[in-house]
Amino acid sequence: METTRRVQVGSVAVGGGAPVAVQSMLSCPTDDPEACLAQIEALHAVGCEIVRLAIPRADVLDGFGEVCARSPLPVVADIHFDYRLALGAIERGAAKLRINPGNIGSEKKVDAVIEAAGAAGIPIRIGVNAGSLELHLREKEGWTLSEKLVESARLAVAHFEQRGFRDIVVSAKAHDVVQTVETYRLLSAELPEVPLHIGITEAGTIRQGTVKSAVGLGILLSEGIGDTMRVSLTGDVTEEVRVAWEILASLGLRRRSPELISCPTCGRTQIDLVGLANEVQSRLETIQSPLKVAVMGCVVNGPGEARDADVGVAGGDGEGAVFAHGKVLRRVPEDEIVDALFEEIGRLVP
Repeated sequence: METTRRVQVGSVAVGGGAPVAVQSMLSCPTDDPEACLAQIEALHAVGCEIVRLAIPRADVLDGFGEVCARSPLPVVADIHFDYRLALGAIERGAAKLRINPGNIGSEKKVDAVIEAAGAAGIPIRIGVNAGSLELHLREKEGWTLSEKLVESARLAVAHFEQRGFRDIVVSAKAHDVVQTVETYRLLSAELPEVPLHIGITEAGTIRQGTVKSAVGLGILLSEGIGDTMRVSLTGDVTEEVRVAWEILASLGLRRRSPELISCPTCGRTQIDLVGLANEVQSRLETIQSPLKVAVMGCVVNGPGEARDADVGVAGGDGEGAVFAHGKVLRRVPEDEIVDALFEEIGRLVP
């Protein structure tokens, strides 16, 4: 994919060769600024870079403004149906808007939003979906849904650009993985200069949503498609960010925390490998460094199979071998394995 245009969302660059930005959406009421800010802090702590907040009514705009003023992350206003909410969000400090031109109303109303965003110097994400496709596209025979979504996005982008507004990001998400991949491939070909926000919408609860997102977003990112991403999960919003980072790290695109390499256990395992791996994983969450850390079940193959790990442990009969890059450093009793491992990690990450 050709390099897209760069769009600035507060302090975060999206597109133009910038790293894929990780974002999430707050689940707390917009009229409770303290709850929103607490959730933003939790998201920030796990690596979220952009947050989005729904603006369902005019009476939440002042709360939105307080969140924008105090947030450590740029805040995107999520707007549907009423263009006046977009104008109010811009006035109160939104770093970006997310609108669906198909449900905002007349062209005149869309133009009012474009003009206000242009004057404020903030970008707009054009988010199209099947539920609000233009009538002439919805009834078009012989076109797939993906083709209809892409044409809707193309028409919206053309209108924005005719108005002189080019700070655009586009999304066209679906809950179906194959359909989402097809849609974004078409979008990337049709609008090669426009940054794309990718995600599998309504992906489901933690396990199902993680699998669907990893498959769909992994395919797109591996093909160079996507400038910013949200993993949509029904659950704790911080899990969205953790999963997003794992997807990026698995593809070698970005990493902010250690990678845990652990084997699935077998008949040679003589220690509580599952408990050991879970404890190591928990303690690694406080470390921000792209280390590779291995937890292997036996000393027969452990150091060899994980020789590319910066540091690791391999279990034995009541003991464990601590190793680095395949070389055994020392052996310790089973109840000292985790502490010994983190002593070595401490030498690598002061």
